[in-house]
Amino acid sequence: MAREQFANRFAERVLRARWLVIAGTLVWVAVATSGIARFELAADYRIFFDDDNPQLLGLEALENTYGKNENIAFLIVPDDGDATSEDALEAAVWLTDAAWQAPWSRRVDSLANFQNTTADGDDLYVRDLIDPLVLSDAAARSRIREIALSDPRIEGSILARNGDVSVVNVTIELPVENQLEAVAEVAEFARALSAQAEERFPDIDLRTVGTVMVNQTFVEASIDSQMIFLPASLLLMAVVLGVLVRGWAGVLGTGIVIVFSILASMGLGVWAGLPFSPPIAPAPTIVLMIVVASCVHLLVGLQQRLRAGDSRHDAIAGSVSLNLQPIFLASLTTALGFLSMNFSEVPPYRDLGNFVAFGIGASFVLSVTFLPALLSLLPLRAARERQFGGFSMRQLSDIALRHRKVVFVVWLVIVAAMIAAIPRNELNDVLVHFFDESVEFRQDTDFMDERLSGNTLLEYSLHADTEGGVTGPEFLTEVSNFAEWYRDQPPVRHVAVITDTFRQLNQSMHGDDPTEYRIPESQELAAQYLLLYELSLPQGLDVNNQIDRSRTSTRVSISAETLYSADLLELNARAEAWLADNAPSVDDVNSTGPATLFAYIGQRNIRAMLLGTVVVLVAISVILLVTLRSLRVGLISIVPNLIPAVLGFGVWGLTVQQVSLSLSVVVAMTVGIVVDDTVHFLSKYLRARREYGHDPEDAVHYAFDTAGRALVTTTVVLVSGFLIFAFSPMIPTAQVGILTAMIIGFALIADLTLLPALLTAVDRGPAKRAAPAS
Repeated sequence: MAREQFANRFAERVLRARWLVIAGTLVWVAVATSGIARFELAADYRIFFDDDNPQLLGLEALENTYGKNENIAFLIVPDDGDATSEDALEAAVWLTDAAWQAPWSRRVDSLANFQNTTADGDDLYVRDLIDPLVLSDAAARSRIREIALSDPRIEGSILARNGDVSVVNVTIELPVENQLEAVAEVAEFARALSAQAEERFPDIDLRTVGTVMVNQTFVEASIDSQMIFLPASLLLMAVVLGVLVRGWAGVLGTGIVIVFSILASMGLGVWAGLPFSPPIAPAPTIVLMIVVASCVHLLVGLQQRLRAGDSRHDAIAGSVSLNLQPIFLASLTTALGFLSMNFSEVPPYRDLGNFVAFGIGASFVLSVTFLPALLSLLPLRAARERQFGGFSMRQLSDIALRHRKVVFVVWLVIVAAMIAAIPRNELNDVLVHFFDESVEFRQDTDFMDERLSGNTLLEYSLHADTEGGVTGPEFLTEVSNFAEWYRDQPPVRHVAVITDTFRQLNQSMHGDDPTEYRIPESQELAAQYLLLYELSLPQGLDVNNQIDRSRTSTRVSISAETLYSADLLELNARAEAWLADNAPSVDDVNSTGPATLFAYIGQRNIRAMLLGTVVVLVAISVILLVTLRSLRVGLISIVPNLIPAVLGFGVWGLTVQQVSLSLSVVVAMTVGIVVDDTVHFLSKYLRARREYGHDPEDAVHYAFDTAGRALVTTTVVLVSGFLIFAFSPMIPTAQVGILTAMIIGFALIADLTLLPALLTAVDRGPAKRAAPAS
């Protein structure tokens, strides 16, 4: 009774001090919201990795050695399918010259400025492959095509193997500060240049890809999504609440609580030093749905009291008193679910969990203080109870209890089948596949994957066992053999390796004799060739992107078709094993690259979130055991909280069969949400058992009568809200929305069918009616 007395006193004090509550709310929301002024948006795919991530450290070490690898790539696609036609080559020359004007450009590589080597006696000549003055000569163009398609440095990289697409690649050195603005500036330049090129060369189609465009598309997709999804969610919530709760006062009050909670969550998150990035964009919409879930229970309880004849004051106070503990428990467990995302290996998902947790805390405070205070000032009337599809809550509870044995058996069969289906899911993360096929960037990258070098890039830095050993014949031979091994792998489209340049130099210095296309015989000869070659290169086209300045390490870049994470890791493992067995002169290997980063982080994140899920499940179970004050009921509550995730991932395994990085946090995230329905149902059930002395069947009826309508309403709100994410152009967001909606839907079914069956089967002890207060 002490808890009920506290809840009654709390409700009365809130209503007595309603003006003070409203004024205080406005002040603290304003203070919290002021943090938004310090808002900053991050725009870099590296936000998915911690600073101490081993693969990220490897990538940074690679970039520190050979230079940054951010880029823009212009794909030149002529209508006639000949990338070495006069028009296409003129476009390549023009675009190459213009691309040097890109902000922060460091290097431009294309057919136009590819450094072709020839020799005349002891003299080495290094010239641009394309001479703009002879492009009208068919024989000259034929020679360009022949050289390009026979040179492994070009074929499959800057010219497609069938010669129908060429590339102008711009290496960008982004500034450390203000990267968001820098990325936007570079992307804007690239798009403007593409439009200008297409206007200048009407028979040429330009497609723009590259890591800079990845980062910019992340930002644009998240902003565009929120500009649509948040208003759409607000409208949807208003419609759903208007239909199910019926009453403009409740819709208005909930709407204000939504806005205040979102503003507070964003502001408090920024005050706490949390960065905002594209993966965090769904946070406001998630907070919106959780706010509605909290407010609905108060509004439904309010309507029930009004229909019973209570005054506005008594109805509000009674609803707050009835729902204070379950709303607190539901908010606590939901917040714990999102806070468990701090176990994630992915910083944005940790930040997402923290942002939403701030919103949950704000929504709890506002829903039990500000909302009752505001409703006490608004006109309220009792609305006729709506039946769902012709059924009242009492009829639904009758059906659940009458067929409980059948229900239990059906659930056993379904759960067993879904458990068997879960292993069908495979972990997979492909960076460019984060975007839906409707996104232009995704279309362009898919085109590149089909027609050119592919979307998977693996990078290796091979360190020689002696200082300056890069020019050693043994080391060069081993590196060359490694490149050839990779070229024999079916998914590989292109291998960029310095040994191809050494082979070509050796051939050129032997009168262009094709039989001399091999590694120089001695280290001294290789060093001389390299020095002579470097002295002949124009500014900006040196070999420092392939060999370090100490001449001790060299870079090998592998371009392959789009690979699933497991396939990429298996290929990389075989490559490292080959080096260990066949390259004794290679002292150290650094294998990295964007694709490698995402392949490894997925596995680590799964392991981390399994631990996080176990921790949050234990924490929530302990909380429920303590607050419900019943070991049996507390243990029963675990079942309907676990089964929805099993069903969700089972269905996913039968349909999609691929689990991305984002889905690895869904179980921890949803377990806190699905507990809400269980908490509200069990709190009403135990109230009937303890205060009114009902047997389990009558207590189930009471729980359906007092909580059933609110459970259905909140589930409709949550499922509808998360399904809005399905229309996101960002596939991880869409998948999270779909899977979360499924799990929440399954949770309602479990709470309204399986939970009553379990309660009436296990909780058969005599009811303990509480003694009246003295």
